[in-house]
Amino acid sequence: MSIAMDLPHLIQTHQVWDRVHKMPLLSITHLEGHREQRMAHLALGFITMGYVWQEGEHQPVKTLPRQLAEPYCRVSEALDMPPILLYADCVLANWKLRDPAGPFEIENLDTIFKFPGKESCRGFFLVSLLVEQAACTGMEGIVMAMNSMLTQDNRGVHDGLEMMNKSLEEMKKMFGLMRKHVEPNVFYGTLRIFFTGWKDNPTLPDGLCYEGVFTRQLRGGSAAQSSSIQCFDALLGVRQVEASADSYLKDIRSYMPPAHRQLIEVLQHRTPLRSYVQSSGEQDLIDTYDKCVKALVDLRCYHLQAVTSYVSAPSKTAYRGDPTPREEKGTGGTDAFHFLKSVRDSTKNVLISPE
Repeated sequence: MSIAMDLPHLIQTHQVWDRVHKMPLLSITHLEGHREQRMAHLALGFITMGYVWQEGEHQPVKTLPRQLAEPYCRVSEALDMPPILLYADCVLANWKLRDPAGPFEIENLDTIFKFPGKESCRGFFLVSLLVEQAACTGMEGIVMAMNSMLTQDNRGVHDGLEMMNKSLEEMKKMFGLMRKHVEPNVFYGTLRIFFTGWKDNPTLPDGLCYEGVFTRQLRGGSAAQSSSIQCFDALLGVRQVEASADSYLKDIRSYMPPAHRQLIEVLQHRTPLRSYVQSSGEQDLIDTYDKCVKALVDLRCYHLQAVTSYVSAPSKTAYRGDPTPREEKGTGGTDAFHFLKSVRDSTKNVLISPE
């Protein structure tokens, strides 16, 4: 915990390797319950990313020492989550209230662990958290719509979709806080490297060796690991046109908490909501469904704009002594622009009454 708490300083002074090598080999048997296991996964994930990328993107470490690798792999196995820093770690589990009695808003929130990047690092994690919190109402709407469909209660389906639409609009609004709290040059030049994984990464073509356990190729953390977005896709019946995007989004579910991925699969295998709405003949219900689809398209368009601001524009400039601009790949290993455009267009395809 002391290493994880001091990580920005240790990275900037090139001391992570030394501190990790002095770690004792810890057992996970003393962790009590799910919360402590998740905290261990979070702390070990932060240390792992700091250890691998301490010397920059062109000099990654290829072997994680046993005293870090073994407990990390064991706690990952217990949680049924991969041993790499996940969106579910650094966003969903990496926050605390400054004033426990105060409101759940960015001024009263702080992260538990950080990377170099100061306020931009804090802002990136916490704005992403607020986007996910805004999704909560939409998740309640999903439950209402699915249950109402089972009893053929069209008013309930309508109300559930309205909740989901308001939720998606609020998510976009929260996403807009990124511009205020995260500087593009700091995100691209300092912070982004610590989300980079070891799959589809030419600097780690064989993946990372977890000493004494195994060698694995794993994707870095990205917003594609958001369980809520895939739940909305599953409810609305979004099907990816491109096989590569479809394969990637299915693969990325293994980077989500088990209960989250199970919910997505349940939603996908139930009676399709789109068919139900279309066959209802109720124009108001069809319009509400389409309104939800358009709100999801708008959110994805906004994500594309964010990639332009935080990846494309800064990539024109060199950082950290790098003489060439970086490739515009997402931290999950995809071609970020092509992937997001494909996913956005696939979302448009499920509109019942296209404009």
